[in-house]
Amino acid sequence: MQTSTLTTTKWAIDATHSEVQFKVKHLVITTVTGQFKTFSGTVEAENDDFRGAKIEFTADADSLTTGNDARDGHLKSDDFFNAAEYPQLSFKSTDLVKKSNERYVLKGNLTIRNFTKAVELDVEFNGTQKDPFYGKTKAGFEINGKINRKEFGLKWDVLTEAGGAVVSEEVKIHANIQLVKIEE
Repeated sequence: MQTSTLTTTKWAIDATHSEVQFKVKHLVITTVTGQFKTFSGTVEAENDDFRGAKIEFTADADSLTTGNDARDGHLKSDDFFNAAEYPQLSFKSTDLVKKSNERYVLKGNLTIRNFTKAVELDVEFNGTQKDPFYGKTKAGFEINGKINRKEFGLKWDVLTEAGGAVVSEEVKIHANIQLVKIEE
C-alpha cells in the first residue's frame, strides 16, 4: 500500500503590497482609520486553495498611525496598546475553513497587550498570479472582522454629553494581504 505525503508550501507576507487597517467610531458620528506600518507573517499550506493553512502574523504596536501625532501617542499609551510594554500584536490561526470558491472563515487567537482571545475573520481569496517583474508566485486576500477593544485591555473610556462613547468599543479590522511563495 502506497502512502501519499503532503507537500507544504510556505508563503510570506509581501508588506510592500499589503496593508493592515482598523476603523473605529469617534463621537458616534465619524470613523477614524488607522494602520500598522510594520508587520509580517507566514503561511504554510498543504492545499492550493489554502484550506486549513497555518497562519502567523505580527504587527508592531509602535508602527501604528492614524495621521495625527497626538492621537497616535495616546493610542500607543497605556490607555490603549501600551506599545512600550507590549510591542507586538500577534495572531495565530487555528483553522482556515473554505465556505465557497473565494470565501473563507479564518479562526485563530489574537493577542493584544497580554490578552488573547479567539476571533473569526471573513476572508476573500482573490487567487494567485505570477509576478511578471520578479517571476515570483503571489496570492491575494482581503480580510475583514470586528473585535471589542475592551476585551483586549484597550480600556480608555469617556462619554459624550449625550452619553455616547467618544471611542466605540467595536473595532473593525480590514487587511489586504499579498503573499509571496517562498521557493526552497
